[in-house]
Amino acid sequence: MTTVRIDERIATHRASLSPQERRAADTLLQHLDDLATYRAAELADLAGVSKATMSRLFRSLGYADFDEVRDHLRAQRVAGEPRQLNAPASLPAHARAEAATIATVVGQPGVVPAVAALASARRVHVVGWRGSHAVALHLRQQLAQARPDVRLAPLPGQVMGEELADVDAGDAVLLVGFRRRPVGFSAFLADAVATGADIVLLADPTAADHRRHLGPRGTWLGCPIATELAFDSYAAAMSMAAVLADGVLAARGAAGRERVTTISNAYLRLREIE
Repeated sequence: MTTVRIDERIATHRASLSPQERRAADTLLQHLDDLATYRAAELADLAGVSKATMSRLFRSLGYADFDEVRDHLRAQRVAGEPRQLNAPASLPAHARAEAATIATVVGQPGVVPAVAALASARRVHVVGWRGSHAVALHLRQQLAQARPDVRLAPLPGQVMGEELADVDAGDAVLLVGFRRRPVGFSAFLADAVATGADIVLLADPTAADHRRHLGPRGTWLGCPIATELAFDSYAAAMSMAAVLADGVLAARGAAGRERVTTISNAYLRLREIE
């Protein structure tokens, strides 16, 4: 039962709860987003019930005590759900942690082979779903400044079958796979590897099991996104996008510089930017 969310447990057991326990349960639901920041006694006061009633509620829901509730909420946060675990959050500490993560991410050895693959490929396919799609979109925009034929997938309203049909040896697939990935992620990775293309997997530690499926032409770029805040941070991922694009631009040499100039001149002719 440990995987069942606390709100689902309340819904399942509500009919069997006493009136006081229901009152306490309603308070838990009202504070679900920041529940872990309270103590059990504080929750009892908020609900207007005794600490004994609150303890009985936790046991009725299948928890030994409030510490187990906290552990359950932390597990949900690790899975990617936005949950406040500390209140108030220390923003200076958050900023320091972000800086340390960025330094580790951009300095990892996999950056060099990833840049080489992205610079030399005939075509680059940048792929990402859900939260990963925003990173993929930015990566595509950055890489397209440095080299031609950079594609983004999936496009709105599209599925992946037709995208894979165009991938073959000589291409590179930059797959962004941060947590809360779609169910078909592993199947897509397997099919992409089977094409013979170079694969670059940019993902957080929850995707570590996928590393063994990358094959000899695969590169892993680990990028943590977990924070002490309620939401994940993609600061390191965006820094990685800049580092990869910078590396590709340098590797392309004169061709890359000429492309930047051509694009900038097009902006001016079309009056697209200030």
